Amino acid sequence: MSIRFANPDEIARWDELLTSNPDGGNVFQSTALAETKHLSGWIPRYLVIDNITATVLEKSVFGHGIYWYFPKGPGVTCTEELLSLLPELKQFANEQGVFAIKLEPEILETDDTHAAFRAAGLVRTAPVQPNNSTVIIDLSPDLDTILANFNQKGRHALKRAERDGIVTEAVPLTEENMQIMFDMLRSTAIGRFEASLRDYQYYRTFWQKFAKNDHGSLFFARFDGKVVASAFCMFLGKKGLYKDGASLREKVTYGASHLLQWEVIKWMKAHGVESYDLCGAPHSSAIRDDSNPLYGIGRFKTSFNKHVTDYVGCYDLVVNPTVYKRWQKFGLRLALSLSWRLKRQQWF
Repeated sequence: MSIRFANPDEIARWDELLTSNPDGGNVFQSTALAETKHLSGWIPRYLVIDNITATVLEKSVFGHGIYWYFPKGPGVTCTEELLSLLPELKQFANEQGVFAIKLEPEILETDDTHAAFRAAGLVRTAPVQPNNSTVIIDLSPDLDTILANFNQKGRHALKRAERDGIVTEAVPLTEENMQIMFDMLRSTAIGRFEASLRDYQYYRTFWQKFAKNDHGSLFFARFDGKVVASAFCMFLGKKGLYKDGASLREKVTYGASHLLQWEVIKWMKAHGVESYDLCGAPHSSAIRDDSNPLYGIGRFKTSFNKHVTDYVGCYDLVVNPTVYKRWQKFGLRLALSLSWRLKRQQWF
């Protein structure tokens, strides 16, 4: 097995190369996300691991060394594929001064997978991206079949919004529209998910980078001319993602967000997307638990598909055990705290 940094020619067509990975590529591995993460102190690195391309985010941690994070990567789909990469990856990372690597592959969760990861010395950690558990809509059938596959509640909400005069569309990514979207995100997050909200410049950069090559679009739902729901969605290869979404706290009509997602689905279909990730839900074991903070989100998303997909989540590959012990004991906690207190930013 060979591991190396990508050359300039490979980096120039990186997103295309990602779609050849076993997982078909992932928007969280894209150059647009990597370049946006640079705003919060991450340095993008691009690795070629045999036939797998992998985007790595790098941070220097004072008193520890270098930390690597594979957002939703590497792009493998089974336990055996991941474990086969670890010995050479660990050696290569050690040569770069890395003390630990956070891995986040989209491998389905099973007890056997967790056991195999532990046996390989991997350390389970908290998820980073919001779709550790998620709802995925199969977009490979025709639109009529996709609609028929929604549950009755989802179809009713969509039709009700149409009858009530909700208008949905993809809108230009102007400063005005981006500010409307951000204000709705902020309003939705107050008292619920404020700590997960980033500043306007982060979202602006992220949205613009994805929209630049028509790989992302902003969508509005309006009622009587007023924006009542919004979404930013993007895709890489044949896989789409519902990244950011918000709606008015005071509900003026029923089903606006459902109809908005239908608009997104039609846009995804037009771009050849076959799998649409709604990006986040309670774990399948907690989907009916109304005390779960994501319960309402889960109810909404399972109206499109009742099945919740659970991934194995994040694991750290320990490269330097001595330094990693310090990281676990106080380093990570301090990094998270200082990033929020000094910069009002999430560390990851």
